[in-house]
Amino acid sequence: MKYAFFLGCTVPVRNLNYELSARLVARKLGMELVDLEAFQCCGFPLKSINFFESLVIAAANLALAEQAALPVCTLCSACGGSLSEADHLLRHNSPLKEQVNDRLKVLGLEYQGTGEVKHFIRILYEDLGLEKIKEKIVRPLTGFSFAPHYGCHYFKPAETAGGIDPVETPQSLSRLIEATGAEALAYETLLNCCGGSILGAKEDLANTLAGQKLAEVNRLGATGLVLICPFCNVMFEGQQKKIEKKLEQKLKVPVLYYPQLLGLALGAGPDELGFKLNRIKDKEFLKYFDKEV
Repeated sequence: MKYAFFLGCTVPVRNLNYELSARLVARKLGMELVDLEAFQCCGFPLKSINFFESLVIAAANLALAEQAALPVCTLCSACGGSLSEADHLLRHNSPLKEQVNDRLKVLGLEYQGTGEVKHFIRILYEDLGLEKIKEKIVRPLTGFSFAPHYGCHYFKPAETAGGIDPVETPQSLSRLIEATGAEALAYETLLNCCGGSILGAKEDLANTLAGQKLAEVNRLGATGLVLICPFCNVMFEGQQKKIEKKLEQKLKVPVLYYPQLLGLALGAGPDELGFKLNRIKDKEFLKYFDKEV
């Protein structure tokens, strides 16, 4: 199991704990993540300003992975969505593919449409599978409960995201949480957007959206909120103190990435999974995992 590891821009700058834990989990599960130095931005930030340019940027990354004959593995849901959408559009629009390839010539690249893009979580769920993951668990997280947050770009739009989950009833992340031995909570605001897409324009509304979920997870007494997207982390962890003030309510909802959770169950310690970089964490919970198994 070998993949071209696409980190994007946000993960290496803001979310090293996500990258650290994903790399460690991959090693423990026998996955090889290959770093392609020429990978660049996924093109998502340009999409609303210049769609064609964003498509060219995404296609350049896809062409690089095709040259390496490797499927792409993303950690960021926005990166995954951007690359998957570009791949889908270019496979189904020959004139557009030709225009894009004209632009790629200067880089010595050509997009052919022979590759594949998958989110890290989708690889765990589909390529590796729940049973193989369960076989590797050495420290079941029995007695702890976590609220999954899927985010929007992970499985929407369905025609480009690979159909991993029904958009109204997603289950892949919940099943992966349960594979660690922990309980995955089903809750009312499960499908709510994090609000991150409007943070730059309407921060108060964005905080309201994120606050609804944080308040419910807090009320349910979950051990933590489990994420798979760095931009969702901006809202639920980075904005949590502002949301507390807005709601006039003490929250302190621990936020962690799924590879961190899985890594604990695979026997890794909190330090090597980057928990020191988590802004809001449950220190009492982490004491259970001080010693590597």
